[in-house]
Amino acid sequence: MSDLPIGQGHGLSGRFAGLPDEFANLENAKIVILPVPFDLTTTYQHGTNKGPAALIEASRNIELYDIETGSEIYKKGIFTAPAVTENSCETMRFALKKAVDEFLKENKFIVTLGGEHSISFSPIQAHVEHFPNLSILQFDAHADLQNAYEGNLWSHASVMARVIELPVSSTVAVGIRSMSSEELENQKNVHTFFAHEIQDNSEWMEKAVNLIADDVYITFDLDVFDSSIMSSTGTPEPGGMNWHQVMKFLKLVIERKNLVGFDVVELCPSQSNLAPDYLAAKLVYKILSYKFKTEQ
Repeated sequence: MSDLPIGQGHGLSGRFAGLPDEFANLENAKIVILPVPFDLTTTYQHGTNKGPAALIEASRNIELYDIETGSEIYKKGIFTAPAVTENSCETMRFALKKAVDEFLKENKFIVTLGGEHSISFSPIQAHVEHFPNLSILQFDAHADLQNAYEGNLWSHASVMARVIELPVSSTVAVGIRSMSSEELENQKNVHTFFAHEIQDNSEWMEKAVNLIADDVYITFDLDVFDSSIMSSTGTPEPGGMNWHQVMKFLKLVIERKNLVGFDVVELCPSQSNLAPDYLAAKLVYKILSYKFKTEQ
């Protein structure tokens, strides 16, 4: 890569992996990175609006050859779209849905970067309409199944309550370790693999994969990771999943099923610790490597 700018990392600032025009123009790119710096309903630590930019900046430092898959997926083309910016839950839902719809019509594979978890509803809704018989796979510390939180139906704490109202084939949640009793009724509509049940074995992975339809969309809240490796989230929870456990399951899902899109949300960056930003960027590239390696 060329054109080293002032600042951190290599390549061009503001582009995922700093890619040059050859690999970053919309017309030829298979993959679209869609930043959504929205942080309106978070309730503990604010700052997830800075997450997409921090993740993209960190991505300029990752190696573009993936050792595990032996691939260089950036050659598929990765276009970093202009951020979707709105100042209310209602306008955000419609603007983001429109953006995702347009990219889907162009046959792009879309990676949506939050922002808080509430933004996930719109890309999920768009993919449900585009892919009949779609399953949703949720990585998360929190169930996010409250009917409304602080009176807001569209809160980050209610996003999965809205998702299960969509005509999805199934919803599978992994890594959950925090929820309220009010969420138990909605939780009946989700196949949940609680963190304490999956820490010491891998048998659950086959069971989870078998609950997922042929097409799957992944919504990935970074707080699914243990807070010792992912402290930069709105509500970091102890007792979470580790990197290799997550990678093993992701690889299994993507090998067995057709991943049609995903989002990564809830990065709340800290200037004093850049490691979580890098982890989030690496996560995006690993998922893409698993996905597009299978198509080679």
